[in-house]
Amino acid sequence: MSKIILEKIAVIGQGYVGFPLAIEACKAGYSVVGFDISSERIKNIKDGNSPTEDVSAHILKDLSNSKKYTPTTDIKFLNECRIFIICVPTPLDNKQNPDLKPLISAVELVAKHIKPDDLIIIESTIAPGTTRNIILPLIEKVSMLESSNFGLVYSPERIDPLNKEWNVSNTPKLVSGLSIDSANRATKFYNKFVTKVYVCDSFEIAETAKLLENSFRFINISFINELSIFCHSLGIDIKAVIEAADTKPYGFMPFYPSAGIGGHCIPVDPLYLAEKAREIGAPIKSINLANQVNQEMPGYFVGRAEEKIGELKGKKVLVIGVSYKPNVADVRESPVEALIVGLKQKGAQVVWHDDLVKEWNGEKSVTLSSNFDLAIIATPHDYLDLTKIGNVPILNTRGSI
Repeated sequence: MSKIILEKIAVIGQGYVGFPLAIEACKAGYSVVGFDISSERIKNIKDGNSPTEDVSAHILKDLSNSKKYTPTTDIKFLNECRIFIICVPTPLDNKQNPDLKPLISAVELVAKHIKPDDLIIIESTIAPGTTRNIILPLIEKVSMLESSNFGLVYSPERIDPLNKEWNVSNTPKLVSGLSIDSANRATKFYNKFVTKVYVCDSFEIAETAKLLENSFRFINISFINELSIFCHSLGIDIKAVIEAADTKPYGFMPFYPSAGIGGHCIPVDPLYLAEKAREIGAPIKSINLANQVNQEMPGYFVGRAEEKIGELKGKKVLVIGVSYKPNVADVRESPVEALIVGLKQKGAQVVWHDDLVKEWNGEKSVTLSSNFDLAIIATPHDYLDLTKIGNVPILNTRGSI
């Protein structure tokens, strides 16, 4: 029996989304070009350093030795590929408006290299209508191919770093295609390493579904943050309240308080939905309110710090954990930055400890010690040994009274 030769693919963007996807595709037998514009990131990968906590260094080494995975900044490698998966960030600008510039650049790059019958898959999070009204015309313009001569698919990423239960392989994948053939081809591709693929009837359904997923979390985290303020005012332990409510076997899902929302998706994706809603005259007020609540949480904890130790001017404050999520080094959209700024504005002498992040905003992590007036637990990594701070008063943003 002849060996089935799988199409060579390119994954554009080798960060938290693109890198694990590239690795899973390699493990399924595909030859993968992992393209990224960051020479530093590609150098680190070539040196055997995994850019995400979900992929171990030994797996990366094995795939590199097999020649199945080619990390590169060289566009010439794209000429050999037939499937292009775009996994670049779609962030917010400094006015909290959607910023599609990284995606537009990636689409233009791919469009310059596609050939007839190639397949382009967009995994970046975008507002409904973006694939059809912006990306498709752009590909046609740059490639000078008609839409009937290439495949186009929208298949939103679903990555939760360090989730021990759900990963690329067992998280159901949404797929939507410009044509039935495009959707079928993408389904065949993903089925090589994803357990379940769900095909949506249109780009717009898949685009909106992705925004719904994270807006659901965004709004509920906002609500639990407000409820934590309420519980603190009454002297009730919010964690005990959540634990009690979670005994209900239906109609409830636990969410937990924090200093705000961070990461590459939850604080960003709902604002793509809100912007589109404003554009079409159907505003989603709950998203705007949730965003306001979460933007105010760092300031709330500055007030809690004053409540705990009095005037902050001249006080030595240690912030523990600066990444957006426990046990990861990712600081994107971390609310801890606003917390530190707020403390400094009150005159506090602020330093931070996070052995996963190490360096951030021109500052370095300090060691845990008892030489502080207050310690604020912002992100509780598992490795932390709080006995090292002795009897320093602690303010826990994760739900203590």
